[in-house]
Amino acid sequence: MKISDVLPRKFRHPGSDVVTVLPNMTVRELLSVLAEQGIGAAVVVEGSGEAVAVAGIVSERDIVRRLDESGAGVLDAPVSQIMTTSVVTCGPEDELDEVAATMTERRIRHMPVVESGQLVGLVSIGDVVFSRMHQLEVDRGQLEQYITG
Repeated sequence: MKISDVLPRKFRHPGSDVVTVLPNMTVRELLSVLAEQGIGAAVVVEGSGEAVAVAGIVSERDIVRRLDESGAGVLDAPVSQIMTTSVVTCGPEDELDEVAATMTERRIRHMPVVESGQLVGLVSIGDVVFSRMHQLEVDRGQLEQYITG
């Protein structure tokens, strides 16, 4: 199974896009976006139009850690001060099992999907687990049919 097989099932509404934020947004504004969207992470982008590039990724975990280190003043800091800049990405044609292994080894919970330099999706560890469970159920059904057929 490829990442391109996971993305269409992931979104609640057809045509949904990845939630992105800008590096100059405040952490307080980021928190509002995360709460409004009901998500745990957002991709930080720079540029506009065709020249949009992934600059980082920021999660609730990043915010909590910085709050612990620096206190409530971090809420007025720009996202660029707390985001992870060494972003590990995958492509639509990457195998789900390889992405799962990378996420597990590197302790990554969210991975942007990039194709030809453009952000085309975001997969979470939850998406990976859901897809693997779905595939196991399909396989089980096929085995049961083979045995009883």
